[in-house]
Amino acid sequence: MEGNEQARWPRARISSNGVTHIRWINPLIVAWWSAAFPGFGHYLLNQYIRATLLTLSEVVFNTLAHINEALVYSFSGNFSLAVGVLDPRWAYGYLLVYMVAIWDSYRSSLQNNRFFQLAELENSRLKPFFLGRMEVQYLEKKSPVKAALFSAAFPGMGHLYNHRVGLAFYAIFWWWFYLTASRLHTACYLLFYGRIQASTQILHPHWLLFMPSVIGGAVYHSFTTAIEHNRLFAIEQRQYFAERYGNCSIRIFPRPR
Repeated sequence: MEGNEQARWPRARISSNGVTHIRWINPLIVAWWSAAFPGFGHYLLNQYIRATLLTLSEVVFNTLAHINEALVYSFSGNFSLAVGVLDPRWAYGYLLVYMVAIWDSYRSSLQNNRFFQLAELENSRLKPFFLGRMEVQYLEKKSPVKAALFSAAFPGMGHLYNHRVGLAFYAIFWWWFYLTASRLHTACYLLFYGRIQASTQILHPHWLLFMPSVIGGAVYHSFTTAIEHNRLFAIEQRQYFAERYGNCSIRIFPRPR
């Protein structure tokens, strides 16, 4: 079969946006990342449109409902202040979106794993190269450790390494926003000079609380994506050699005795 255009259950497809693939994934892992940050579980399933809309909903509804501020007060033991700062009009909507995001990602991961098994059985031919008007994309061996380190240094860089251009610059934009809004760079600068109290007071906790989930999700997603790209690269190589040399009588290595 030429390419995977005629395949009923393709493993992957290369376009100007990068490599979109289907893989087996633990539904509990998907649900956990959706709980950490709504939309992240859908990113693991390569459902980029709904994932992006969910991440935007998380930021907007969390900000309007003051969820992160309430969490800060709760962790400090100031439960009355936590209740007082919440806006119930947005908090109920946030809770609904949050729970549906977890449920939908878990449900989608179960169906995704069924499709993955069908795709493995069909074993459709992969196209290793895409040449478009604006972008060149291809399958290649990648280092998962490098992808994770790039994302740890600055979220989005690991996705750029994996050729997910749109997701990479979306993550880069939001990381710059979080750094600016939380004033983390200024706080680190003051901390470096020993001004601990000033460093703590200048931080904006609402935007700061988004950052651990974002950097953790970026590292995990880029790491697992690099692993999957390596698997697809190996599959395509096997398919090519089996197709081209499968009936060849010449043997490079002697038959095992």
